[in-house]
Amino acid sequence: MGQAGAAIEAVTRRARELLPADAVVTDRARLRTYECDGLAHYRVTPALVVLPRDAAQLAGVVRACAEQGVPYVARGAGTGLSGGALPHAEGVLVVTSQMRAITDVRRDDQRAVVEPGVINLDVTRAATPHGYYYAPDPSSQQICSIGGNVAENSGGAHCLKYGFTTNHVVGADFVTSAGETVALGGTAPDAPGYDLLGTVVGSEGTLGIVTSVTVRLVRLPEEVRTILVGFESTDQAGAATSAIIAAGIVPAAIEMMDALAIEAAEAAVQCNYPHGAGAVLVIELDGASVEVEQEYAEVERLCTENGAFEQRLATDPAERALIWKGRKSAFAAVGRISPDYIVQDGVIPRTALPQVLRAIADLSGTSGVRVANVFHAGDGNLHPLVLFDDAVEGAGDAAEKVSGAILDLCIEHGGSITGEHGVGMDKAKYMPRMYTDEDLDTMQLVRCAFDPQSISNPGKVFPTPRLCGEVPGRRKGAHPAQQAGLAEVF
Repeated sequence: MGQAGAAIEAVTRRARELLPADAVVTDRARLRTYECDGLAHYRVTPALVVLPRDAAQLAGVVRACAEQGVPYVARGAGTGLSGGALPHAEGVLVVTSQMRAITDVRRDDQRAVVEPGVINLDVTRAATPHGYYYAPDPSSQQICSIGGNVAENSGGAHCLKYGFTTNHVVGADFVTSAGETVALGGTAPDAPGYDLLGTVVGSEGTLGIVTSVTVRLVRLPEEVRTILVGFESTDQAGAATSAIIAAGIVPAAIEMMDALAIEAAEAAVQCNYPHGAGAVLVIELDGASVEVEQEYAEVERLCTENGAFEQRLATDPAERALIWKGRKSAFAAVGRISPDYIVQDGVIPRTALPQVLRAIADLSGTSGVRVANVFHAGDGNLHPLVLFDDAVEGAGDAAEKVSGAILDLCIEHGGSITGEHGVGMDKAKYMPRMYTDEDLDTMQLVRCAFDPQSISNPGKVFPTPRLCGEVPGRRKGAHPAQQAGLAEVF
């Protein structure tokens, strides 16, 4: 048994002292069920899986990892789409799905305190009887967990008006890479001092693991109107989106789907979207009734002026649910029209939507790789679905090439390589296209300060060369983190 094997054995023994027998997984067949997250393209079998029931158990396992120098990766519901929860072959996968208590709903403070394994939608279900809900709503909200949402700074359809996870997390209990538990933020709107909570939200598990999260609740609106609008082209739908925002209207959501995405959704859930549409918008308005009434009239006019051939207002909750079912099922629905696909995630200024969508269509045409587009049009967060058949030789490589070219388009138009899915394993190689070596060095200083051993979700977010114990490789001279005494070369 090598040094790594002996270290894992030591952590396993400690985990068995801390956790129930069924919460420590060592059987190879069971370990393989955790070999990937929602991005199945990357697969690694972990050396050990633990499922802590509470914060003390989780901290104890992390402390054992720190003592033995064993890498660990946090995993929630496993719905991530960037390989962020991909296990380490010689490490521990810390699964938080058993930590799913909603410990407090404070109506008067508009707060809820939840454990990381709590399902996103369950927070709203707990808050609704009190007249509130939890606004961030990823498409996977029925199965994704709050801990994963915090790690990825998840958004969702309603982030246009209400913001991302970071806008709704006010406090957290956080286990550092040394196994120490610290409190970040609190119940009040803004804690003094450095914004360490803001640093942790969106850090993709590279700084530590949250064990409790205090979230902000939003009052249920007086009225909600959901409008389904059909257009002949994505150009028209994009122009309508820009016109609505330019008019000073901020809907709760503006979602767009193109013809291929509509085809998939119809096959999966029979959502009855406008026949023959080259694109549809799902627009949701909420707020005071008088405000919603005025905004609806303006939205209806602007859509007509920009070429809408059909507008359909949902008149009851069942109709609203069916409209949203088509949109929220889109990722999974694409499996009806393609055996394999890559879910991409990038951001552009919304005014660049028509140009970028035309460029994606050109890429698809010249490469022969189909691309279905479904995205948050209101804030320019694209989710192109690159379709392929992995059984066909070279098809996967062609799809990867198109996927990367779409990210290049986002950067060229002043955007980003991710809006809410994170960088993870999948996009680390694209980071140098957005950032200089100096930028990445500075980010690594933050990571090294939190995790000097490089054991917390190593190998994610940053491209090689990586730091805090890993050889700088191509870089000339010592890295600033080494000069500052925060890292050393082995």
